[in-house]
Amino acid sequence: MSQSQVWRTHRQYAATAARWTADRWRKEAERRSALRAERKPLVRDARRALATARAIDPEGVTSLRHRAERELRTAKRRVPDPMWLFASKTAAALGAAGYVWLPQVSARVWVWSAVAVVAAVTALSVWIAVRERDTTGLKPTAEESALLKRLQPQHWKEHAEQRGLAGTLTGRPRLTEAGIVCAVRLDGTWTTTKLRSAEDHIRNLLGARTSLRMQVKAGKQGGWAELILRTRSAADGDDLTWTPERRSLGIDTVTGEQVTVPLGERLLIAGRSGAGKSVASRPLLYDASEGETNALVIIDLKRVEGRLWDHRARVASTPHEVIDVTDELETEMLDRLSILPKGQDTWTPTADRPRITVVVDEGAEVMTAADKVPYETETGDGKTRTVTRSALPALESIARMGRAACIDLWWMTQKPTIGDGIPKQIAPQIGVSICLAVRTPAEARVVLGEDAQAKGWNADELPVPGVALIRDGKRKPDPVKVRYMDKAVVIALPDRTPWSRSVAPTVEAAGAPTLTLVKDTASETTPTTDGAAARVLKAIETADEPVRQKDLVTLTGLSKGAVSKAVKTLTTGGAIVRTPDGHLTATRGDESAAA
Repeated sequence: MSQSQVWRTHRQYAATAARWTADRWRKEAERRSALRAERKPLVRDARRALATARAIDPEGVTSLRHRAERELRTAKRRVPDPMWLFASKTAAALGAAGYVWLPQVSARVWVWSAVAVVAAVTALSVWIAVRERDTTGLKPTAEESALLKRLQPQHWKEHAEQRGLAGTLTGRPRLTEAGIVCAVRLDGTWTTTKLRSAEDHIRNLLGARTSLRMQVKAGKQGGWAELILRTRSAADGDDLTWTPERRSLGIDTVTGEQVTVPLGERLLIAGRSGAGKSVASRPLLYDASEGETNALVIIDLKRVEGRLWDHRARVASTPHEVIDVTDELETEMLDRLSILPKGQDTWTPTADRPRITVVVDEGAEVMTAADKVPYETETGDGKTRTVTRSALPALESIARMGRAACIDLWWMTQKPTIGDGIPKQIAPQIGVSICLAVRTPAEARVVLGEDAQAKGWNADELPVPGVALIRDGKRKPDPVKVRYMDKAVVIALPDRTPWSRSVAPTVEAAGAPTLTLVKDTASETTPTTDGAAARVLKAIETADEPVRQKDLVTLTGLSKGAVSKAVKTLTTGGAIVRTPDGHLTATRGDESAAA
């Protein structure tokens, strides 16, 4: 290598070192400036506290004044010097030490001191490089760069009073995968709730666009709040199209993790019209209808979403169908609970008696159309009369007791208010709430809890469509981008035999001989009874006198529909008879006596 090349290389190294040193100097100066702007108000507060303590205790005989002095000293120590002052103090200290100490140092100590200095400088350089290195790989956009600049303490302090935010001061903003996060110091007149109500003032100070989602949460310590600007999402760039390989409900926009909701939970899925409830529920409906031990029942009086799943699920789309299927479900539930082994908490799903997921879409329509539905029944004198029946008692019973029988209720509504879209008996039984965009904070509180707004579950601020908040007792209020499952994908799914309590598997082979069952005449008079019919028969047999059908609702705890169906089954089988005055009595005792 020639001498000119050597000098050129040295100049390049020197220029690189100079640029690196200047960059480190600039970053350290900015860090110290931000810390000074953040901590100097604490010194002023400590001085005011000391002045107050001196006025109260001028002689210094109590601990109040001494404690205030200690706090002032601590606050002063926490305020770093400016970079120029720090460098000047360091150079002066080194010069004084060298002037006094160096003439007395031997050559051997010189060598080892040089080695120690080189090692210390190298370690310090490595530490600064590692500390300042951007490990996230995030590069701010033009919008984020402008917001980061306006969130700096100097800019905030200059403009806060003009925007009605006097008494607040920002810390050092950070760019994360979920957006910009910045701590905000609050003086005695400010609280987190008050700062949240001043969102418009913050937006004006930052010059942020109106559609930018902003959150204000309580800080990690008193007197501080946390401001979050959702400039980006951890789900950005991910393919949200549903496939059998990507079966999660969606992606957490803050952490980027896959979000799933396991079967066996009672769900509430709410959101205003157009928020995407049907699309958000499709991955869940697929899971509920997949597998030999899972079955799906859909109650859909709107006759839109249920039609897509009628090749995989039992679908009820008229009020009478809804009442019939809820009666079957309640009877199945009671039957399972009656034969559940002692000591076993939940039913074990099998291919013959699977886990049943009951989906109500739309709940407000079911509460209106499937309530007080007219039915014609026969009386004891051969005449018919019209009675009204409702599906709600059976659904409420399933919500209360269905979990042990592996019959789970999922309630979907676009009117998330108690009494209008959610029955009062069902709302307290919900275990997991999935809330898409709603109209008002009141609706968000109904779905996500009374503390929703205080803890950041602001579903009324969610974008439309396809973004949800999921509250299951474990998750934070991080928005979830739900996967999109197209209607054509649902229609193309393999067929499944819909669940029905009356369906019995039969196999017929061409040319095979017909199998004829020989009935046992001794057992003809004793029909097979299910759980509901058995409870009704037992109540009639144990009664001291004939009972009326409406009294059986109170005696058995069943719904009116279940009692009516059980009475019809027992009457047809001859186990009970109806007296001329309409009362019911058992026939087994009479038959045995006659025999």
